[in-house]
Amino acid sequence: MAKKSLALKGELMKRPMLISVIATLAACAAMAVHGESAVAVLDSTAGNSAKGTIGFEQRGDKVFVDAKVSGLAPGMHGFHVHEKGDCSASDGMSAGGHFNPTGKPHGNPASADHHAGDMPALVADAAGNATLQAELAPMSVGGGVTDIVGKAVIVHKDADDYTTQPTGNSGARVACGVIRKR
Repeated sequence: MAKKSLALKGELMKRPMLISVIATLAACAAMAVHGESAVAVLDSTAGNSAKGTIGFEQRGDKVFVDAKVSGLAPGMHGFHVHEKGDCSASDGMSAGGHFNPTGKPHGNPASADHHAGDMPALVADAAGNATLQAELAPMSVGGGVTDIVGKAVIVHKDADDYTTQPTGNSGARVACGVIRKR
C-alpha cells in the first residue's frame, strides 16, 4: 500500500510541470511567427502631393502590411505592388504592371484568385490621410516567386473596381515607392 501511495504522490508532483509545459507550448503557438521585413517610402508623382510609408513583415505564410499615406483626395484609392522597383518616371509608369508571378486574374485580395500584388483599397479621410493594416497572401518578404522586395508600391487616383482586367480601372498613379529590406 505504501508503494502505491508514493507512486500516486509522484504522479501528482509531475502534473504541475506537465500543465506548465502545455501552457508554455500554447503561448508559443499563439504568437505570430515574425520573419523578414521591408519598407517602401512613397513619393508623389508629378502634380500630386501623396506621400507615406508602407511596412511589410512576414508572419508565417502571410505578410502584414502597415500603410500610412497622406496628401490623397478623400475617398478610396487603388493600392498595389507593381512588378518593377522603378519609380523614376514622373507618372510612376516605370513601375510596370501589377506584380503577378502566379498568372492569376486581377481581383480583390479577399478572394481566392488575385494578383500577388493586389491589396485592399486605401480609404482617405476628409483631410486626405489613409491608414491600412492587413495580412495578405500570397505575397512574401525575402524569398520565393512571390517575394515583393525590389518591387514598387503604387497608390492610384481612383478606387479599384477589382473586376477590370488587368488593372482594376484605378486611374493615374499618384505615389510610388520601392520596397526595400529593413
